[in-house]
Amino acid sequence: MSGNNGSGASSGTVLIRTEDLWKTYVMGAEQIHALQGVSFEIRRGEYVAIMGPSGSGKSTMMNLIGCLDTPTKGKYYLNNRLVSEMNDDELAHVRNKEIGFVFQTFNLLARATALHNVELPLIYNGTPASERKERAMKALQSVDLGDRMYHKPNELSGGQRQRVAVARALVNNPSIILADEPTGNLDSATSSEIMALFDVLHSRGNTIVLVTHEHDIAAHAHRVIRLLDGKVASDDVLR
Repeated sequence: MSGNNGSGASSGTVLIRTEDLWKTYVMGAEQIHALQGVSFEIRRGEYVAIMGPSGSGKSTMMNLIGCLDTPTKGKYYLNNRLVSEMNDDELAHVRNKEIGFVFQTFNLLARATALHNVELPLIYNGTPASERKERAMKALQSVDLGDRMYHKPNELSGGQRQRVAVARALVNNPSIILADEPTGNLDSATSSEIMALFDVLHSRGNTIVLVTHEHDIAAHAHRVIRLLDGKVASDDVLR
């Protein structure tokens, strides 16, 4: 398998390691093998795109990496911890501490300000109110939204909403930013703007895992893992 060390990040420690991951769904009498023995490593500081057509297993893979689901068999290590055998409460703790999610649909609370939306992960993990606000403001400033923190989602453009979502993903200083089709609801100019933001975040040392079916979006990553029929079809370092 080519490209396991990543590009320019080969000195980084292994952050994600999957060993022979399987995910099987039982649909009546039929078994659907969404993932079939997937193994790879992602090191700290890498920028990796996971690609594949519909039905390739990339959404299932994202759910496993994001600790939203557990494999049927195989092992998943995140930060040297075996998360594939954790219970729901342990997984929720890991999700909140280690992973910053950015979704296609933004997933913002409509009646809350940008600042409050970004504060939410800190509320869940019990961060004191004064520290919460300061960290949320810094996160919004880091995505150039310092002047929009008291605006609600309906007062922001699509690109600004996604920036709020990125700030929310950053606020816990996660080990990974996990982005699922982050430009899926944006026009091409705004998509370019959001992908430029991811380039900046990566240059600051963030580890980014991007799930996409679009080649031009995946081209921003430094390594592309392609899935096909639940297996790794290729694993290539771009630069």
